Amino acid sequence: MSETSSSKPSKAGSASVAAPAEPPTLAALEAHLAPYAAHASQSRGRRHQETPPAARTEFQRDRDRIVHSTAFRRLEYKTQVFVNHEGDLFRTRLTHSLEVAQIARSVARNLRLNEDLVEAISLAHDLGHTPFGHAGQDALNACMREHGGFEHNLQSLAVVDELEEHYGAFNGLNLCFETREGILKHCSRENARKLGALGERFLQGRQPSLEAQLANIADEIAYNNHDVDDGLRSGLITIEQLAEVELWQRHYDAALTEFPHLEGRRLVHETVRRIINTLIVDLIDETTRNLARVAPASLDDVRAAPQLVAHSEAIAAQAAALKRFLFKNLYRHYKVMRMANKAQRVVTGLFDAFIDDPRLLPPPYQSDDEAQQPRLVAHYIAGMTDRFALKEYQRLFVINDN
Repeated sequence: MSETSSSKPSKAGSASVAAPAEPPTLAALEAHLAPYAAHASQSRGRRHQETPPAARTEFQRDRDRIVHSTAFRRLEYKTQVFVNHEGDLFRTRLTHSLEVAQIARSVARNLRLNEDLVEAISLAHDLGHTPFGHAGQDALNACMREHGGFEHNLQSLAVVDELEEHYGAFNGLNLCFETREGILKHCSRENARKLGALGERFLQGRQPSLEAQLANIADEIAYNNHDVDDGLRSGLITIEQLAEVELWQRHYDAALTEFPHLEGRRLVHETVRRIINTLIVDLIDETTRNLARVAPASLDDVRAAPQLVAHSEAIAAQAAALKRFLFKNLYRHYKVMRMANKAQRVVTGLFDAFIDDPRLLPPPYQSDDEAQQPRLVAHYIAGMTDRFALKEYQRLFVINDN
């Protein structure tokens, strides 16, 4: 040992322990992002001011809050198309949201967009959905027609802004502006005027962030292809019917060419996997071309440009044809329509009962203001899972000696 060294010899057999590494700075966490991506360091902030997170970006904090929310857990028992109790293998809003997030993150990584923001938007986009899928939403919207209507995007925003009860300092999850903007995919001009800065883009004809645009398309990729998978699994559609859909048949033939002995579920999965891959690669390629053509230098440039995250015309047309096939053959299948009819009766029955006598509601959903009562009823019903809605209906309307 050098005479000038101040180090002391370690005990025999002991290993030196390195000092813990400093956590990466926010700048380091976002150094890989493109200039047109949304940067957490440049966020437009939260509705209620908070101390910045110590070891996360603001968008990572949003994602974590969403995952730990009550509304997110309930998605496990809310269905896409099929009523949950009809089969445990079918996708729910929870599995769908996870699939959307996976697709969106893959594309975001290739485009140097903010993966944390696109994941947060993807995981939160269905938080406001009613029980029983689109049938439940249509029924609740009809019930609320004279009271401002019901739209699941606005309901998702209400969930994260007001309805979640996790924090002492504020209602909701207090998410960043950019996450809330991404959740709000559609909005009427009337509702946009009530939303302040969040509604401005609908009034001015401007675009949201690229991350919000991406989450929207990832949603379509996920539900179209996974509804094909669930539709085949349920027997409501057949491979023979799908032969008329170019996007399906091309990848089905390619799978059989490479694996001639493939059949059954494995062949379906291989075909769906190839379709999703084609859609993702095309989305990356076309968006890259759009970005090169427009050359946005900032998020503000993105907002002023036309939509930049998009499929090529050819693939967009093929995806639209698949969507039309599903609408005609799956969503309008008589068995699905029967379940939809049942769902509408349950939602409408619950709404009417609670409006006629608000005392049937849990106290937090009762109001002395008659004008506010319908919206509280809508909040209560929208928060239900499929099975809870069915049980609540039975509790109100079924006389059972047991």
